[in-house]
Amino acid sequence: MKPLTRRTFLKSSLIAGAAATLAPYSRVLGANDDVRVAVVGFRSQGSNHIKWFGKIPGVRVVALCDVDKSFIDREVTKLKELNQKVDTYVDVRKLLQDKNIDAIITATPNHWHSLVTIWACQAGKDVYVEKPVSHNIWEGCKMVEAARKYGRIVQAGTQRRSDEGLAEAFEYIRQGNLGKILRARCYYFSPRGPIGKVNGPQPIPEGVDYDLWTGPASLEPLMRKNLHYDWHWQWLYGNGDLGNNGIHFLDVCRWALGYDSLAPRAISFGGEFLWDDDRQTPNTQVAYYDYEPAPIIFEMRNLPQKKGDSAMDLTYRRTRADTVIECEGGYFADSWVYDYDDKKIRQFVVSGGGSHHANFIKAVRSRKVGDLNADILEGHLSTALCHMGNISYRVGHTASPEEISQSTGSKKDLLDAFERASEHLSLHDVDLNKTPMTLGPWLTMDSGTEKFVGDYSNEANMYLSRNYRAPFTVPADI
Repeated sequence: MKPLTRRTFLKSSLIAGAAATLAPYSRVLGANDDVRVAVVGFRSQGSNHIKWFGKIPGVRVVALCDVDKSFIDREVTKLKELNQKVDTYVDVRKLLQDKNIDAIITATPNHWHSLVTIWACQAGKDVYVEKPVSHNIWEGCKMVEAARKYGRIVQAGTQRRSDEGLAEAFEYIRQGNLGKILRARCYYFSPRGPIGKVNGPQPIPEGVDYDLWTGPASLEPLMRKNLHYDWHWQWLYGNGDLGNNGIHFLDVCRWALGYDSLAPRAISFGGEFLWDDDRQTPNTQVAYYDYEPAPIIFEMRNLPQKKGDSAMDLTYRRTRADTVIECEGGYFADSWVYDYDDKKIRQFVVSGGGSHHANFIKAVRSRKVGDLNADILEGHLSTALCHMGNISYRVGHTASPEEISQSTGSKKDLLDAFERASEHLSLHDVDLNKTPMTLGPWLTMDSGTEKFVGDYSNEANMYLSRNYRAPFTVPADI
């Protein structure tokens, strides 16, 4: 008998989870019952969730939870102006004991995503979890396992999955209207300045429970100017721009190409250039996912198009497209299908997926995993691609331009991406012979076990999980 690997378990449990018995404390929702939601973490995106979910008919925001009391006060004041009363919590563990909550919406920092989701599933609550769904690959697997075991509806915040225009465009491509799919490209060219540099531990902002903020991570002094948001660029809490925004575009590419497992191989290179700050993640990065028959190529830049200019580079064929699907007979970019003379063939109505929140509520009511446009399994796989790219980068070493060119092998599209990144940096007077990139190795993934094998696997597998700080431990036994 073929062994039941982690991957095959996840695939088989997709069906089983849809019919699973609801966990304790769940109530059966009638057609006219309000869905009562709590929002956990709302400095920025979570604040939007309070508004968005509050506007869906039949949904009530009944509780808020944040470790920063100033954010709680801010949102409570807003809701009071609308004559809405909510319960408030600082500790998510206390919120999860509230039996008057049906679903959790979480937009915490990345290192809290998995634990909030797993604990919520165990407490019998459905979950909408922001992207990237996990801080590492192992956590994502445990999130899927928890959703299935406890029969919960768990939606990933990759809202483009609810874009009907994209769905129509990808079906058009899969029907062969443009011939064979050759590759998928995704770009994230967005300005981000340095986060500053500190010379010692910084004071914790008043009203913040820093122990709770830190949660599963090791409790270390605050070594950046801003507690909030800039954690994205430190590995202990965030996943860089590949995890922060690249997840959206990688997810769209994987969706378009129909891949339902991790890439068999991946490589990444890049670095942090020009800045001397407390950021640890790259501000220029290329990641290549060696799927067959069509690879996915990711390119990220935080620097403007050239020295002394504030405008960002254009992307594919001098457009601002963030996702491009190249086929033999043409390509899809933005909302259009083009031929290779750049003549427009067909347009699709692309919305950005504004109905994603309503889609989650629909599935909460139906209790059908299949009603979700971005089930947690999809969120896990796309998030894990981000982790694969970052892991290659993190186990890499500085390398000359010649070494990086050689590492691309026969893959011209990867070499082209390196040359574009090199040219971009040269316009900022960066000499890669003097300030070299970090070149990550090719990493081979066993998609069945979701572990690396072969060269550099020992180093790479160390990043599959993390050391957790009790009592904020992601459970191995779900």
